[in-house]
Amino acid sequence: YVVFGREYLPEKEFSAHRKQGTASWYGRKFHGQRTWSGEIYDMYAMTAAHPILPIPSYVRVTNPANGKSVVVRINDRGPFHSDRVIDLSYAAAAKLGVLRGVAPVEVRRLTSFAASCRKALPRCSKSRN
Repeated sequence: YVVFGREYLPEKEFSAHRKQGTASWYGRKFHGQRTWSGEIYDMYAMTAAHPILPIPSYVRVTNPANGKSVVVRINDRGPFHSDRVIDLSYAAAAKLGVLRGVAPVEVRRLTSFAASCRKALPRCSKSRN
């Protein structure tokens, strides 16, 4: 897909993903709107947007400034700013202590639906990614 003239190629298979960068968050303006996955955005849920990780995927986001860490489910696309690595829900940002705009974080991928599904069910559909 292309956003603001930049092409993004979402990953389809599980691969290790660890990246340091800047996180932002989104809240009231998008609360109740549809996410890329089709579900309704809930600013109080532990979710996030990522430009290329499969939907759904789970990542651990750590704030190195205070050592706080959360696990979020990727259910949306974004952020579409070149200097940001993840867009957190309001709840996730609050737990990490990053509500004052943007903050440095480390993002580490834990799993995805397809990876965990293939382990449990050999005939699991790959189309969910």
